[in-house]
Parts: sequence; C-alpha cells; structure tokens
Amino acid sequence: MSRVRIVGGQWRSRLLDVADVQGLRPTPDRVRETLFNWLGQDLDDQHCLDLFAGSGILGFEAASRGASSVVLVERDPRALDALHKAAKTLQASQVEIVRGDAVRFAQTTPRTFDGVFLDPPYKQGWIERVEPWLDRLVKADGWLYVESETAIDSLGNWLPAKQGRAGQVHFHLMRRSGA
Repeated sequence: MSRVRIVGGQWRSRLLDVADVQGLRPTPDRVRETLFNWLGQDLDDQHCLDLFAGSGILGFEAASRGASSVVLVERDPRALDALHKAAKTLQASQVEIVRGDAVRFAQTTPRTFDGVFLDPPYKQGWIERVEPWLDRLVKADGWLYVESETAIDSLGNWLPAKQGRAGQVHFHLMRRSGA
C-alpha cells in the first residue's frame, strides 16, 4: 500500500494510505499545490464534491483547507475502506463518503456544489459520461477541476480558466462560460 501526503491546511503533512486499486493514481503533490493556489488557499464555507474519489486526496485536501462539506463518491470496496480509515484518522466530520457509481450520483443527487473535482480513471470515457450533468451539479458561480490524459478545450458550457501539465497529467480549472 502506498501513501499520499496532504500538502496544506489543518492536516498539512498528514499521510493517507492509498488502496492498491488498478488505475488509481492520486493527484501529485505539485499539481495539488498549483490547484489550491489557483483556488485560493482558503475554501471556507465551500461545499465540494470529489466525484471519482479514489484515494480521496483532492477531497481531503479541500476539507483540510476549510471546506464546510466534502462528498467523496467511490465504488471500489478497497478504495472505500481506505477512505473510511482516512476520515476516521483525521476526524473529518465534514467529509461524507458515498459508495456508488459517479455517473448515477451526478444524475440523481439533488445537491449542488461550489466546486467539483473530476479525476476519473483514464481512457474509459468517464468525463464524457458525466458531462451532461455538470451544469446541475455545480452552482452558477462554481468551479470544476478536471484531470485527464489529454488537454480539454471545453466541456459543454465549461471552459478552462487555468490549465497545466505534469508528466502525463493534464489538469484544468474550469469555469462556466459567461459566468
């Protein structure tokens, strides 16, 4: 089992176990540092969704930086077990872990979020499958973070406000066009 480090906020430098699940690749430290510099270090009062949680590092990083609630959606039992252990270790009462399919969650949840982390397994078409539901998931002035194996020019009404690349990872902070 590998580990990943929270890079900022109240749980800075804490290590979380990462389940040995095929295709699971936690967002690298450097990419997370860049993302949270873009968002501002303080996520107070924000409600965030980590739709393909995996290691949960994006969601736990948001909670560490003051997000008032974070929903982690994951379907793999080993990853879920690691998420529950991490939440218990950190005493992360603001983190809700949902066992389920990300697309079904996106289609059926009545909730909206200030920010959504979208970092699905690569080369499986997940971003395209969840794209139709993004507008109803994210509040009008909200943000969307997308990690993918290729650069993304747009997702429906969403355009990159900032983007970068680290090795094979393309990462994008997107905002709704006209917002």
